[in-house]
Amino acid sequence: MNTIRSRHSKKYQNHGNYLHYKNYTGSVELSEEDGVFHGKVIGVKALISFEGNNVNAIIKDFHNAIDEYLEFCAKNGKEPEKPFKGSFNVRIGSDLHRKLALAAAARGVSLNTLVEDAIRQSVTV
Repeated sequence: MNTIRSRHSKKYQNHGNYLHYKNYTGSVELSEEDGVFHGKVIGVKALISFEGNNVNAIIKDFHNAIDEYLEFCAKNGKEPEKPFKGSFNVRIGSDLHRKLALAAAARGVSLNTLVEDAIRQSVTV
């Protein structure tokens, strides 16, 4: 985990190439050609993008983008999307699906629990 300090002495957590603010996560990439950092909020359907020509600028624009999105939703009576709701669809072959269901039954757990445990073992948080 990298820690970024702005000139205002605030501490920002940057896990890999991500920024975090108000439960939203933004990706960060560098465009060498344009000389700018850019990113978008991940985990939501809405397209929320931001950019900056240095670390402080991209953090500021990321925060502004989130705040503007939340203000837009409030002004228009729309519920803001909750990032990473905890559910997603996975498409797998029927043979693997059968094997997973049988393995879950043999262990006395639900298919969802078996898949969640397998994912947890594969992902470092």
